[in-house]
Amino acid sequence: MNIALYFGSFNPLHIGHLSICHFLTEKTSIDQLRLVVSPRNPLKGKAYANNARERLKYVKDAVERAHFGRRVAVCDIEYHLTPPLYTINTLRKLREKEPLNNFILVMGADNLAIIEKWHKWEELIQEFRIWVYPRTGFDTEALCIKYGVQILRAPLIEISSTQIREAEESGLDMSQFRV
Repeated sequence: MNIALYFGSFNPLHIGHLSICHFLTEKTSIDQLRLVVSPRNPLKGKAYANNARERLKYVKDAVERAHFGRRVAVCDIEYHLTPPLYTINTLRKLREKEPLNNFILVMGADNLAIIEKWHKWEELIQEFRIWVYPRTGFDTEALCIKYGVQILRAPLIEISSTQIREAEESGLDMSQFRV
């Protein structure tokens, strides 16, 4: 099977994430999409680790409510791996556990822009297919050419989990963006 892996903290999961899920399941040839919930991103602060189990449950519930069926699943593999949690290690573990599946890493252009900060990033690019969706403020096409990865011609979604959290901290109601 061709399985796309969409990693994230999903703190919170929002309409932009779901838009990408719909695009991937409807406009690409994948057999399944897995949202890989990261309990703790090594490039982000410790705050994400505090609510990791709650986020995992929230994402599972939201995906179920979205009625994707079996095409979209939530993956908790990183909750069972020893930190630090590096994407290359997670991908290799999945490949080891499921050698007959072909895994494709899905990421935003914002992450591709900082890929050289990632652990063993060159090996990651060599070993796995990577699909990149556009993000505001990044030249996705130029980044994809530079790193030899595939651009997804997905709609540009101009909302992020960070924007939602920051707006809520300032007292704004962002419930319309949450899933």
